[in-house]
Amino acid sequence: MSYAVKELFKTLQGEGAQAGRASVFCRFTGCNLWSGREADRDRAVCRFCDTDFVGTDGDGGGRFADAESLAAAIAAAWDGAPGPRYVVFTGGEPLLQLDAALTAAVRARGFEVAVETNGTQARPEGVDWLCVSPKAGAPLALDGGDELKLVYPQAGLDPSEFERLDFRHFFLQPMDGPEQAKNVQAAIAYCLAHPRWRLSVQTHKIIGIR
Repeated sequence: MSYAVKELFKTLQGEGAQAGRASVFCRFTGCNLWSGREADRDRAVCRFCDTDFVGTDGDGGGRFADAESLAAAIAAAWDGAPGPRYVVFTGGEPLLQLDAALTAAVRARGFEVAVETNGTQARPEGVDWLCVSPKAGAPLALDGGDELKLVYPQAGLDPSEFERLDFRHFFLQPMDGPEQAKNVQAAIAYCLAHPRWRLSVQTHKIIGIR
């Protein structure tokens, strides 16, 4: 299988339970909830995405003929730093492309494999850390994992609906955009009233990294 990657870079994870951890981010092109084109946003299932996942023109992006070639590029992006290796597959929707061949190839190079997904696709073999971010109007195919990260508030989604699912961590992440300050306060209030939930903020935007 070939893979289409928007960008590939090393950074610190900015969100959730793994925030602050050195990571290689592999951002796949494409998503099943939005085309990525502004002209289609108003008709999309997910209308608040703030990520460019169209094309293969980002730093480190491109088309990779097979799992071995993409795994080699991920290892090169890690740049030989000692210690535990960690790769985050994201998008767009990474589970449209990520498969067992690729997870095996990066694990063979010493990487722990993390995925950030909207939860509408099946989980491939070889995933060590699964983060699911549900979207209103998109039925979940995944009902368990390591962390559930709900962008908040979303019309039609009540966080309590997800508490029955089998996740280790439950995060509310304030929706970015023109009402961000209001959304932050709403998320804080919800977490204070419902202690099962923890606040997740996009620290990479605060400190100015990708």
